[in-house]
Amino acid sequence: MPTHARSPRRTATVRTLAASALVVSTAGCSLAQGEAADGPAEDVTAEHLVQATEVHEETGMTLLEGPTFAPDGELRFVDVTAPEGEPKVLSLDTDSTELSGVYTDDEGSYTSAQFSPHDDRLYLTDFGGGRIVSVTPDGEDPEVFFSGEVEGERMFPDDLAFDEEGNMYVSDMAGFEEPAWEEKGRVVRVDHETAEAAVLADELPPPNGISFTEDFAGLWVGLYGANRVDHYELNGDGTEVATSHAAIHFDGGTSRIDSIAVDGDGNLYQAIHGEPAMYVYSSLGEHLATVRVPEEDAEGLYSATNVAIEPGTTDAYMTVSGDDGGHIYTFDALAEGVRQSNGG
Repeated sequence: MPTHARSPRRTATVRTLAASALVVSTAGCSLAQGEAADGPAEDVTAEHLVQATEVHEETGMTLLEGPTFAPDGELRFVDVTAPEGEPKVLSLDTDSTELSGVYTDDEGSYTSAQFSPHDDRLYLTDFGGGRIVSVTPDGEDPEVFFSGEVEGERMFPDDLAFDEEGNMYVSDMAGFEEPAWEEKGRVVRVDHETAEAAVLADELPPPNGISFTEDFAGLWVGLYGANRVDHYELNGDGTEVATSHAAIHFDGGTSRIDSIAVDGDGNLYQAIHGEPAMYVYSSLGEHLATVRVPEEDAEGLYSATNVAIEPGTTDAYMTVSGDDGGHIYTFDALAEGVRQSNGG
C-alpha cells in the first residue's frame, strides 16, 4: 500500500529537535468560501496581533506551536525550545493581547497541544522525551499519559488529533534524525482509557501534521519528509486504515509542510516550515488561498507552524517564529472553527 497502512495482524507503535514550522496570513481581509476554487488562489495578508516570545539565549531560538482555545476562551500555545524555568505553555487573551505563562518543567520539549473531549485536560506531545503529558487547563496536576516504546521502537510524538471519544492519533517522526530521511515514521493510535498504543501506518517519510476530516471519517497526514499530504479512510471504530492514498503534493522548494488544521467545511490549512505562510486547500485538493505575514515582517520569520480557528467563529490565529521571535498573527478563515481546527 502506498502509505503502508497496517493490517490488523501487525502489532502496535533526543533531545535534539530540528526547528520545524509553517503557516498563514491576512489583515482585515476574509477568504470568501469558494472564491478561489475557479481561479487563482487568493493571496491574503495576516494581521500581526502580538509578539509572545523572544529568542532564548540558552537554546538560540524560539518556536511557537500548538495553538488551541481553552475553556476560559484564551488561546493556549507552546514554545518548543523554551529552556527550563521559562514558560513552555503560554496563554493569550486575544482581545486584550495580555500574555501569561501557564506551565513549565525541567525536561519537556513540547511540539503540540490539544484539549481532550474525554477529560478536558490539555495534552502535550513531548518530542524530545518521547512522552505525552497532560495538565489541567490552568497548567496544574501534570501527568504522564504515555511514555515508552511502541512496537519495540521509541516514539518521536510531534502532532496529535483526538477522535470524538478522546482516543489519540499521533504523528511519530521517527527517521527525522537520519540524513536521508529514512522511512521510519508512523501514525500511532493511543486508547483514551488504557493508553495502549497501536500502529495504524508505518514505513512513512517522517510525518508531522495530522488532523481528522470534518466528519471524523478519516485522517489527513502531512509527510514532512516527502512534502505530501495523505488521506486515510478509517474503519468504523477508527482502529484500522481501510484505504489510503496520496492526496496533496506541496511544491515548496526549500520549504516543507508542517501542521494541519481542518475547518467546518473540510478545508485544510497547511502550515509551512521555511516560509512564514499557510496554504489553504479544499478537501478535493484545490489551492484556495495562501496566507502570508506582511512583507515587512517576513525577513525575520521563517516558520508558520500551526493555526487555531476559534470554535464557532472564523477568527484564525497562527503561530509564527524566526530570528525576530515568536508571534501570533490573525486572519479570517474560510469557515468556522471546529475541534479539528483547535489544536494539534
